[in-house]
This record gives sequence, structure tokens and C-alpha cells, in this order.
Amino acid sequence: MLITTDPSTGKVIRETEPLNDAGIDNTIAQAQAAAEGWGVLSFAERARVLQAAADYMRTNVETLAPLMTEEMGKPIKEARGEVNKAAWCAEHYAAHAQRYLADESINSDAHHSYVQYLPLGVVLGILPWNAPFWLAFRFSAPALMAGNTCLMKHDPHVQACATAIAGIFDAVGAPPAIFQNLALMTPQVEKVIRDDRVQAVSFTGSSAGGAKVAAMAASEIKPAVLELGGSDPSIVLADADIEAAAKTLCLSRIINAGQSCIAAKRIIVEAPVYDRFVDAFHAQLAALKMGDPREESTDVGPIARPDLRDNLHRQVQASIDAGARCLLGGEMPDGDGFFYPPTLLTDVTPDMTASCEETFGPVAVVMKADDAEQALAIANDSPYGLAGSVWGNAETAEAMARRMQVGQVSVNGIVKTDPRLPSGGIKRSGYGRELGPHGIREFVNAQQVWVGPVRP
Repeated sequence: MLITTDPSTGKVIRETEPLNDAGIDNTIAQAQAAAEGWGVLSFAERARVLQAAADYMRTNVETLAPLMTEEMGKPIKEARGEVNKAAWCAEHYAAHAQRYLADESINSDAHHSYVQYLPLGVVLGILPWNAPFWLAFRFSAPALMAGNTCLMKHDPHVQACATAIAGIFDAVGAPPAIFQNLALMTPQVEKVIRDDRVQAVSFTGSSAGGAKVAAMAASEIKPAVLELGGSDPSIVLADADIEAAAKTLCLSRIINAGQSCIAAKRIIVEAPVYDRFVDAFHAQLAALKMGDPREESTDVGPIARPDLRDNLHRQVQASIDAGARCLLGGEMPDGDGFFYPPTLLTDVTPDMTASCEETFGPVAVVMKADDAEQALAIANDSPYGLAGSVWGNAETAEAMARRMQVGQVSVNGIVKTDPRLPSGGIKRSGYGRELGPHGIREFVNAQQVWVGPVRP
């Protein structure tokens, strides 16, 4: 049984029966059959479906957003933003997919030679709980506009969200079975990955989970895109705008109660401005309100699960025991739900738990560097390589971005995902890219066409 718990109360609110083997087989068969018709439609015909899905989400945001608040504790004001961002993703690919996948002529000895981008067929998306709508459309919008059909295996804790997402396509009259929800227990996923009718896999989640999915897909010789964990560094140089950096990095660390792969997790500050930054950052964190995610005034909701909160508290306590200073939070609150307060750890060193491990919650880690070179060395000293940011003189910071071992860098701005720009990691943060023109080309057949006769 798939169990959904309201993290603000700790009470079970939903039990969902997973598909049996016959249900899995039937769902995949429907996706394969739908791929034949969907893949030969024009871009304009597919775009009408994606645009209709976007319109539906914008019209029904007040119905869809509370599902995230209930199932994974996202503050309601953030949940509304997520629904609208998912709609934006659908709109973007509806408008730009044809240009992204336009035929490319390449000179050769042929009378005419070119590359055309063709759909693969059925693509499986395995998604986590922390951004249910956004991650579903980040995966599906480019895949669908490329002519593939999509199977979505969402996290067990967000099954009402998953049902609603699949229901969007039914509501707008999309061709049957181009997007389907697979309600599965985790051990059932391997059967789908290995099914010959499934042509590719997109996975967002932990590095450990990604390694398992990658091994299964590779053993079946299927392409996969992995967006995994991160311990994202943010470097604050001595010439940075300290107030702007503190304000933006607070948002980056705290959005979704810190439960984001691309959150600012290790803030590395040059020594001359270290104390100034800590003071400004502390003021930003201390002003946040933790509470019921249904309340408009809430900035920080609960952690999604009790085991995640327990692990976060372990990381905080281990770092304090090793010499980190806790200037804010750091204590397990009483009462119902899985809340954890905004927490500020300073004087953290690279060997401490809060630096070595990914912290998935509202725990801000600040580290001191003697100079810019040491800051860069600390930033790159991680098994992860998802994203990062640099704050300082634009020319200097942009030059440093080139040396950061991450897939995405923001200079004097927040790290975010944007449908217009590719996103993804290196090292243990995964491989492949999502979004932008690069993302839509992950699950296509880049077919070379040579047309004779040979040119004289």
C-alpha cells in the first residue's frame, strides 16, 4: 500500500493501492500504442495539447496547489508558484520545441545530408516528492513535445498530486494514454525499466537511488537522465554586495523548507567579510516564520517525513559536537508534525558532517575561507556537482564560475531551474541535461539522413 502522511500533523491521510502486474502491463501497452499516433502529429498539434494543459493549471491553481501543501508540506504560497511554473514549462515547450528539434543540414559528399530528431517511444519518469508538479512537467513537457509518450512513477507520498497531474491531460482532451500515472511500490519499478516497450528513463532523486536506476537502464542498453543530490556551494567574495547576497542566499536555502537539490547548502565566505555576512544572514533567517503550511504567512513548513527530520537533526548535532557554532535553531521542536526550525551553523569546516553530507532541510552552513582561491577549493571539494553560485565583482565572479565543478552556476543571483536553460549535474549529482534546447534532445533519435547521388 502507498501511504500518504500529512507532515504538518503526522497523520495518515491516504492509502493508495499499487498497480498489480496486469495493471502495469496494460498501462505500458496503452503508452506504446499511443506513441504511434502521437509521434506522427505535427508540432503544432502536440503544442495545442501542452498549451491546454498549461491553461488548465493556471485556471485551477487554487485546486491543485493545496494538494502539495497537504501531502508534502509545501507552504501554500510556494505551492501556487510551483503550479504556475509547471504551466510555464508546458507553455515554453509548446512554443519552442519545433525550433529546438529543427532538422540540421550538414555538408558531406551527399547531394543533401542532415540530422532529424525523432521520438523514441515510451519514456519513464521516476520522480521524488519535493516538487510534485514542477518535476512532472520538467520531465514530460519536452518528452511529449518530442513525440514520446510518458509514464510517470511518482513518490508514494504524493499520490493525490500524481493522480491530479495525470488528470490534467484527461481534462483537456489529450489523446488517450500519452501521459499516464503508474502507482507503484519502489520494488515494482525495475519491472518497468526492463520492459522492452520502455525506451528511456528519467530519474530525479538520491544518488543512491540514481545509481540503481542507472545500472538497470545500462544493463538494458537504454538512455537515462539522472538529476541527483547536491551539496551546492555559494561563494561570497570580499567585494560582494553583502546584503543582497544574504537576502538571496536565505531564500535559496529556505525555499521548500530547504528540501531542494539546488538549494544553497555550503556558503563559503572570504574572511574579510565573514562576520558582516554572518550578521546579515542571521537577521534574514531569524525573521522567517515556521508554521502551518496552509497559512499565507508561513515561510517554512514541515519536513516531508520523520526519518528525514531525524537525519537532519543528526547532521546538525554531529557538526555542533565537532565544533560548529549554532547561532539559530538546531533543536527538535515539540508538538505534532515533522517541523524543524531554520538553523544557522557557522565556523563549519570541510570535515564536518554538515559539509560532507547533503543537508536536506532548513539548515544553513557558513564556512570561512582565507581568500578566493581557498573558497574555490572548498567549493570543489565535494562528491557532488549539481549547482553553485558566486557573489562579487561580476568579471571576477564569472571567471571563477568557469572553474567551479558543477553543472550550473549563477553569478550574483539565485540558482534556479528555468525552462529556457539546461539544468543538470556532474560527478555524483548525475548526468544528462533537462530543460532548454539540450533537455529536449535527451530522448530523441538523432537520425542521420544521407541523400544521393554523390556530389561531383
